[in-house]
Amino acid sequence: MDRKKTENNIFDTALIFEGGGMRASYTAGVVNVLLENELYFDFVAGISAGASHSVNYLSRDEQRARRCFTEIVKSADFGGKSHMLRGNGYFNAHWIYEQTGLPGGVLPFDFDAFCQNPAKLRIGAVNRQSGELIYWKGEDMHSLQDLMRKVRTSSTIPFFMPPIDIDGQVYVDGGLAGGIALDVAKQAGYEKFFIVRTRTRDYRKGPLKHEKLLRWYFKKYPEMLKIMLKRHEKYNATLDEIERLEQQKKAYVFIPRNMPVDSMERDYDKLTKCYEMGYRQAKDELPAWKAFLKR
Repeated sequence: MDRKKTENNIFDTALIFEGGGMRASYTAGVVNVLLENELYFDFVAGISAGASHSVNYLSRDEQRARRCFTEIVKSADFGGKSHMLRGNGYFNAHWIYEQTGLPGGVLPFDFDAFCQNPAKLRIGAVNRQSGELIYWKGEDMHSLQDLMRKVRTSSTIPFFMPPIDIDGQVYVDGGLAGGIALDVAKQAGYEKFFIVRTRTRDYRKGPLKHEKLLRWYFKKYPEMLKIMLKRHEKYNATLDEIERLEQQKKAYVFIPRNMPVDSMERDYDKLTKCYEMGYRQAKDELPAWKAFLKR
């Protein structure tokens, strides 16, 4: 496959990647099966780790899609307690997002290929002051630095990563307001969806634990606190809607058969095994994908 090929061939269906931290090692396999089979969607939306999948998919870089959630953890720069103590965050987000993708970096990002792809991109993040979930458009990102900073922002977990200032506003992880970008795809006029989840079928989110700690941490940001406390309700309501769409044959939902890692996993062998599991499942489901997409 020529990954520089930029024409898209799926125009009636939105591709949506759920977040989930290092659980996205599983769904990186989905990214690569889509690319290997030249299934090119013209609208792609992602939040948190799903934002990383989205831009790797649009730059059509199979190696980067895999390495971002496997090999990257082998570097001492990736994160850990020492980085947390130095103020870089448990995940060293500046290095992960804003340095690895530079020319000569350990995971160079092909920004030219990304720009040549005419697909519409949406990346979600939450405004810390207002608690509003906003989406940036790919066509508004005119430099590699701008793109990667917004991908980083979409993945910025409070406490574990420093918040990001963009144009005078501070933003945090888009997953805190839901985590599945179905809303923005519907707003764009789509009625058919290919949704890539990072949780198993039976998962439902419960209320956040440690409410007192949350109230202390977000005491200056009451709207953000409201979003956090109601996060599980919005997430579960979105899952209910996705199930209805699935029953109506309006959504194909890739759901991991099982999930062997959590969002904070940093063990290379476990992440590699997780990727391989996701890749195999994606290959198994490929005929069903093509049937849904009428390919």
